[in-house]
Amino acid sequence: MKLAKPLFVAAIVVSLLSSCAVAVIGAIAAGTAIVATDRRTTGAQIDDQAIELRLSNELGTAFKANPSDFHISINSFERKVLLTGEVPTEQAKAQAGEIAARSQNVRTVVNELAVAKPSTLGQRTNDGTIGTKVRAQFVNTKEIPFNSISIVTERGIVYLMGFVTAKEGEVAAYVASRVAGVQQVVKVFDFGAPEEVQRRRLGAGQPPAPATNAAPAAGAPPASSSAPDASSAAVASPVAAPGTAK
Repeated sequence: MKLAKPLFVAAIVVSLLSSCAVAVIGAIAAGTAIVATDRRTTGAQIDDQAIELRLSNELGTAFKANPSDFHISINSFERKVLLTGEVPTEQAKAQAGEIAARSQNVRTVVNELAVAKPSTLGQRTNDGTIGTKVRAQFVNTKEIPFNSISIVTERGIVYLMGFVTAKEGEVAAYVASRVAGVQQVVKVFDFGAPEEVQRRRLGAGQPPAPATNAAPAAGAPPASSSAPDASSAAVASPVAAPGTAK
């Protein structure tokens, strides 16, 4: 019985990859491997992987006419989908968001696609390095539940996904903003009160309510604050200069 879910995921991978002839998706589900300390249930993690694979196939089919103009990364956390990367037009950006919103089992979409030429291999390599540095800083910061936060990096912009308290999210955004090379930090968190987060740690929590799309706000160093409701909009925390926080 323990092998049923992993085998189910493997079946999805084989099915979707074999049906997707055109690769327009740059990176899929960074940081979504199933781990014991993730605050999501195993079932929620599998659902997220299935969403990423399914949406990769759907977007690949939609944009197969000119795939070289597209670089789209798909990340899902408890059925909240984050789209990052580059597309050629505002129309393509809107279309990608609509496809994601209609995709099976998706509860909400945060569309952070940029209308620009696809990033270069060098830029993507640099983004990978930045993401690794941010992860290392999270591991070394005891206030951050690093295995419960997904880190996505595009063009020097770091996106943070996960279910956290307001304090955890604040600290994580601040620590990420201090890493060399980071141009901006965007919080795509779902927030919960400390008691709810504790229930998640014990495996008794429920998925948070749907959240809205990204809205910009100024970043700040860690400070005490009361926890907001269980869901929150994605918040961008601009950085004044690479590696520094405003």
